[in-house]
Amino acid sequence: MFFLIAYISSVVLINYAFSTAPHLDIIWSAWGGLIFVLRDMVQTRFGHGALVAMLAALVLSYLTSDPSIALASAIAFAVSECIDWLVFSITKRPLHDRLWISSALSIPLDTFIFFGMIDALTPGVILTALGSKFAGVTIVWLAMAWRLRKNALAS
Repeated sequence: MFFLIAYISSVVLINYAFSTAPHLDIIWSAWGGLIFVLRDMVQTRFGHGALVAMLAALVLSYLTSDPSIALASAIAFAVSECIDWLVFSITKRPLHDRLWISSALSIPLDTFIFFGMIDALTPGVILTALGSKFAGVTIVWLAMAWRLRKNALAS
């Protein structure tokens, strides 16, 4: 339940932050990495229920943030979620690999869609957003791979 609440809260708060202090876009883009990690944790615990969490976060974002930020977030997340759904549906690889593969495909698209729609697509923002998101996902991948190997050795 912690990851679900943290995920929804983070989406709402980052959209609010972009709405109220867009000049700090590099800071907010670094925060985006955390959202991808939280989304992955929600997906592993709730499966397709992650879509309900995303919708709740986007409705709350629309109510609390600039509607253009909420719309950009909704479109970027929708594209990301569709890619995740495809990877998780057609790939039979271990969970940690599917998380990394889906992220490798969805993170760049999410980043370019969101920042392009809010006119904040600068090299600094792109590097910060991609770097933080890939760092977060890679940490989750390593932790899951380590736990899988540890459990296999214990068996």
